[in-house]
Amino acid sequence: MSKYQCGFRKGYNAQHCLITLIEKWKQSVDAGGAFGALMTDLSKAFDCLSHELLIAKLDAYGFDNKSLKLIYNYLSNRMQRVKINDSFSSWKEILYGVPQGSILGPLLFNIFICDMFYFLEDYEIANYADDSTPFSAQRNHQAVIEELEKSSAILFNWLKSNYMKVNTDKSHLLLSGNEILQSNIDNNIIESEMKQELLGVTIDSKLSFEEHVNNICKKASQKLNALARISSYMDIPKRRIIFKSFITSQFGYCPLVWMFHSRKLNNKINTIHERALRIAYNDGQSTFQQLLEKDNSVSIHHRNLQVLATEMFKISMNLSPEILNDIFLKRENAYNLRRNVTFHSRQVHSVYHGTESLSFLGPKIWELVPSEIKQSENLEIFLKTK
Repeated sequence: MSKYQCGFRKGYNAQHCLITLIEKWKQSVDAGGAFGALMTDLSKAFDCLSHELLIAKLDAYGFDNKSLKLIYNYLSNRMQRVKINDSFSSWKEILYGVPQGSILGPLLFNIFICDMFYFLEDYEIANYADDSTPFSAQRNHQAVIEELEKSSAILFNWLKSNYMKVNTDKSHLLLSGNEILQSNIDNNIIESEMKQELLGVTIDSKLSFEEHVNNICKKASQKLNALARISSYMDIPKRRIIFKSFITSQFGYCPLVWMFHSRKLNNKINTIHERALRIAYNDGQSTFQQLLEKDNSVSIHHRNLQVLATEMFKISMNLSPEILNDIFLKRENAYNLRRNVTFHSRQVHSVYHGTESLSFLGPKIWELVPSEIKQSENLEIFLKTK
């Protein structure tokens, strides 16, 4: 499978998909360039897969006849009907799609879309399951738009040729900067937007992630207020469980994507975290640092740095997705030992999109990790010692 397929694969997640896109954008802007992406929308992607075409692809990939018959038998003769109140429709055979909720369904979907990446080898695409987002980083906006129009034309043609339904009118164009520009996508004029959500993360044209972090803080505050109302009815262990499960967990989704936010937002996060600790431990006197020590935890930003250090360890051990090797370049060493694994620090020209990027900070963090921790035999040991 393509290294850009990040959905339904062990060791891959939405964060890896977004890191690839965001880091290439930051490098482009840091060098004086521009970036852009086209967020596409598919209708019922899993329900549109042609059984005959899927079997043909499996045949092309080397499945023998007995295996093909087994898979076709698995997909065939499935029935469905609709219930409204106490009324039922007649049974109809399911002619398209893979069974959702099954173990095989996601794998068959990945195999079905695998050849899409061969058509897009000359272009950049961020893919997670049925979310396929062509993106570009070029010297200026005009070059970005031209490349997006070419890549989207190939993508849409592939989707239509494979009987998948794309909603062009629901596609969104995100470009860097404040200027509103237009692009012709599949004979539809699409205006660029200042922000757009992709895989659960709100990305803005400046890559500040202010709206995304503010939304996280809002959700955490709402749950914190609920905890405050019922805290008197629970002991400390129960309050701590709720605090961990419903409040700090809000900041655990794709932290490496949005961690480079403003100091103002960091203070806002710390304020929420501190208040939550005070409620959990019924402690109105201790400082934030003392509360963290009592909880045997660290601040959200410190936790994000730990996540980054863990990712660097996984890359050094070849446990991370191959796409991250394009972001974090290893240095060649005389001996292939973990203690000798180092990374190139890229040259940067600015703070906002240069030093505040994973490709710059990751190698710096890795150098700060003590040698004895770097030499951990496996990830489990590394997580216990960090």
